[in-house]
Amino acid sequence: MLNECETLMLDMDGTVLDLAYDNYVWKELVPEHYAEAKGLSIDVARNRLYAKYHAIQGDIQWYCLDHWSERLGLDVLELHRGVNHRIDYLPGARDFLHALREHHVRVMLVTNSHPDTLALKDEVTGLAEYFDAIYTSHQFGYAKERQEFWHALQEEEGFRRESTLFVDDNQTVLKSADTYGLSRLVEINHPDTSEPARETSAYTSVTGVADLLSS
Repeated sequence: MLNECETLMLDMDGTVLDLAYDNYVWKELVPEHYAEAKGLSIDVARNRLYAKYHAIQGDIQWYCLDHWSERLGLDVLELHRGVNHRIDYLPGARDFLHALREHHVRVMLVTNSHPDTLALKDEVTGLAEYFDAIYTSHQFGYAKERQEFWHALQEEEGFRRESTLFVDDNQTVLKSADTYGLSRLVEINHPDTSEPARETSAYTSVTGVADLLSS
């Protein structure tokens, strides 16, 4: 599969890095601090937060730390920093990135991550060294779920759709890429090591990116 593409686009969270970190922050740590700040029970705080999450899921604001810090009255970046020991590569992902150096392919990180979170994760993992280019949706003002993102990325990179392989764990993002015309799509079905692998996939799926070396 890799030998047939000129450009490889990789998502970050849930594709290269373990989504367990992000899920812990947003499902456990933020609700705990929000509950304490507002004098709520953890269940009430979690229900309120999940409603706020759901209302803008897939929009650029959902991925924006500044938005959530202002909305919740919390220093969300500092919460991320406080548990940065939980940031890690998914199994086999770092070796996979090393192996890509043997392939004649342009490797791009294409993420919805806020720039501050991206910087923190690079600080911990050094992942930036493996990529020829790094793009966050915040550069363009649209999340990967939106067609505007793909048009902006195309204008910036000039990639060929027919020879680009895109790997992500988010089915909504993959559908957006599909709509844009990327036909080589792969879904990661075990993005969070603290949870079971997904049983159903909408696209060609692998457990982790390392599987692409043998496909």
